[in-house]
Amino acid sequence: MDTLDIARWQFGITTVYHFLFVPITIGMSVLVAGLQTAWVRTGKEHYLKATKFWGKLFLINFAIGVVTGIVQEFQFGMNWSDYSRFVGDVFGAPLAIEGLLAFFLESTFLGLWIFGWDRLPKKVHLATIWAAAIGTLLSAYFILAANSWMQHPVGYTMNEQTGRAELTSIWQLLTNSTTLVTFPHTITACFLTGGAVLMAVSAWHLKRRNQMDVFRPSLKLGAWVVLIAGVGVLITGDQQARIMTEQQPMKMAAAEALYQDSQPASFSIFTIGSLNGEEELYSVRIPSLLSFLATGTFDGEVEGIDNLQAEYEQKYGPGEYAPSIPVTYWSFRLMMGFGIATMAVALLALWAMRRGRTPTNRWLWLAVILSFGGPLAANSFGWIFTEMGRQPWTVFGLFKTSESVSPSVSTGEAATSLITLTVLYGVLAVVEAGLFLKYARAGAPEIPPSDSDSSDEDRPLAFAY
Repeated sequence: MDTLDIARWQFGITTVYHFLFVPITIGMSVLVAGLQTAWVRTGKEHYLKATKFWGKLFLINFAIGVVTGIVQEFQFGMNWSDYSRFVGDVFGAPLAIEGLLAFFLESTFLGLWIFGWDRLPKKVHLATIWAAAIGTLLSAYFILAANSWMQHPVGYTMNEQTGRAELTSIWQLLTNSTTLVTFPHTITACFLTGGAVLMAVSAWHLKRRNQMDVFRPSLKLGAWVVLIAGVGVLITGDQQARIMTEQQPMKMAAAEALYQDSQPASFSIFTIGSLNGEEELYSVRIPSLLSFLATGTFDGEVEGIDNLQAEYEQKYGPGEYAPSIPVTYWSFRLMMGFGIATMAVALLALWAMRRGRTPTNRWLWLAVILSFGGPLAANSFGWIFTEMGRQPWTVFGLFKTSESVSPSVSTGEAATSLITLTVLYGVLAVVEAGLFLKYARAGAPEIPPSDSDSSDEDRPLAFAY
């Protein structure tokens, strides 16, 4: 492998790893805030226990997410300096806003929430976790705005003298049509992930009949969140597919390994054939579904890879403009498959717990516990599809990945950083898993009488965790 291949592998590994934590952080921040709101409004102790239990897991995940996220921005300067020069004027604005506004908002108020138990008035303390949750949503928006510009560049002009893209309208960048469909799709996926965490951990405790007053409502809450958010993911994903077809038709064609124009176009659930999808031996297909996903009509025409390749060669010059077909084909299906499977498990769990029942089937408990990994896999495959489907471009139609790598970084240096970061992330994975499992198994804390007291009197500063 050359420097470019190694740099791409490193960015892919660190990005997917980091994005394991981001959806949990965003989803659980709102769920924890909701549970604390329920406690403040009702005064019921089991809501306070749930808030502190899930809040502890949320904080562990948040800390690891911050550490792994810092590496992402360093890589722009280390391995992708030519890319940074090209997009720096555009990327600087949303990333600066994210760091100076959104991240400081969530981190500052999260600190107040951690140390404010028994110190701040209850409603003020509640406001701090909601502020932190809003901060996580704002962070996501500004990061997605920057990424969406790579998918669909707007609000810029090309400086021919410097060879750089220069921002002309921050409003156009922040209201990019790609951002407006990507943000709700990503956030609903985050809620689905947070709900799955509640389901899985609660199922582990309920199987052992631990703290039924805390984990039975938590499981039902998680299951309902998964179902509602899952419907949101499907609706927003449908909208995103149509925008993607308009802006990057090659990505949609690659998602189906569709080489020839088709009207209507079917969607294959499973296919056996050549690796690049050109020859098909057997497939299970849903007629006209790809046309609906791409155009919103069941008889819409979907352009094929061959025709688009010819169009791109005429527009951009000679080159290979189709992404890796096996990667895009299977990541698209695995993204949808894991998400739908998690929704199915949530529906089964709610059905099994109807009318106050507690399930006894061990296979159901196992399915609910393992559902923790469903959204994580779906999120990862979704990002892989989004980024790999854009290739060979880093900025679609403007700047290629082959032009983006740092010219001064040698293959040995790139390989060293790849190995070092991969090992480091492996260690962090062990630490994260160990801490998460330790405190997840410990169960909800017992609440001293003073903690559930409705009084807002000033008390000595205490670190709740």
